[in-house]
Amino acid sequence: MFYTGAMSDPLLQSLLDACRQLHAGGLLAASDGNLSLRLPNGLIAMTPSGVPKAKVRLEDLAYLNLEGEILSGRPSSERAMHLAVYRAVPEAKAIVHAHPPTAIAWSLARPELAELPADGLPEVILAAGRIPIVPMALPGTDAMGANLLPFLPAHRLLILARHGGLCWGTHLEEAVGGMERLEQVATILWKAETLGGAKPMATADLQELRALRARLGPKVI
Repeated sequence: MFYTGAMSDPLLQSLLDACRQLHAGGLLAASDGNLSLRLPNGLIAMTPSGVPKAKVRLEDLAYLNLEGEILSGRPSSERAMHLAVYRAVPEAKAIVHAHPPTAIAWSLARPELAELPADGLPEVILAAGRIPIVPMALPGTDAMGANLLPFLPAHRLLILARHGGLCWGTHLEEAVGGMERLEQVATILWKAETLGGAKPMATADLQELRALRARLGPKVI
């Protein structure tokens, strides 16, 4: 194992716990998605390729460096986007890539959207700000990382068009919570569409909320 610090077990165990939490919440099916941590020694711990997230063990975790050199295990084939975030954003310590069904559905049904139309939800504006939709990239390609770069570091919570969602944070709880929030927001907006469409807030209220969000900072709450 490439991380042998005193806190190794709790830190790496949190990655396994997050996998099970996201699987139980319907945000990861089978071996879909991937999670990673930037360890105190600078290496990246990542979930393995081909292992169902509900069954990942500590010994299954893969380790690599920021240059993409695989030191141990079989990291996800989608590691390019994790590495792109870690290289571009030094404060990023954890990344969750999952497949939230309703969030993905928005990008399928409304391919013209540049962001999730969440301006009618005050909590979303305060907790996450805008949620952009990143242009599609084929899974496992370098484009998955390159397409993220224009959105970094300004945005921590994103939809990957026709693919899934991604959230990075300064700790794993932020990244996991962001993914749960993404699917909740997408579901609320979908239900609003079936009831006649979400109605916008007053411009003054929206401006005030965005100003408050700016004061709160970029973290996903």
